[in-house]
Amino acid sequence: MANNPSYIPPGWDYNPATWDQRIPIVILAVVGVFIASYLALYQLEIIDTVWEPFFGDGSVIILNSKVSHVLPIPDAAIGAIGYFVDAVTGIIGGTKRWKTMPWIVIVFGLAVGPLGFVSVMLVVFQPVLFSAWCTLCLCSAVISIAMIGPAMDEMLASLQFMQRVKKSEASTWKAFWGVQSEIEKVK
Repeated sequence: MANNPSYIPPGWDYNPATWDQRIPIVILAVVGVFIASYLALYQLEIIDTVWEPFFGDGSVIILNSKVSHVLPIPDAAIGAIGYFVDAVTGIIGGTKRWKTMPWIVIVFGLAVGPLGFVSVMLVVFQPVLFSAWCTLCLCSAVISIAMIGPAMDEMLASLQFMQRVKKSEASTWKAFWGVQSEIEKVK
């Protein structure tokens, strides 16, 4: 059914919204929720120690740094929230959601993309600012980066669809929210 030509965006060879594309992202996001939540529990002083198999006291240095506490809540807690949003928005909708639910796909892409960018920044900060590494922070960054490509694929399909909506007689606003009568006007 997902290979049905009407499910594949015009000009594409495949459907970026299939479950085969999205389930790995959702699984990675759930793993990210657990890692980030564990790190947040340490930063919030709910647990006393943090697991660090490779870098001595590197995790303690990183997780207690000023960068990790720039905002009112620790950065790991923000990461856990971001991963949760990734997981939820990755599950919502069917395999035509790039067309029928552009709003959720764009929220999904905006949640995944910036989280990956922030993860890369935080990894760069570890050796540069603190001369330390955090194993679970690195794992979280790898997860974030692995999610970017497939999520951006689907977001691109939705943005291309919205561009076609804009060129048609349909209401961009209504099509963005998935109003079927407007979606059907788009060629």
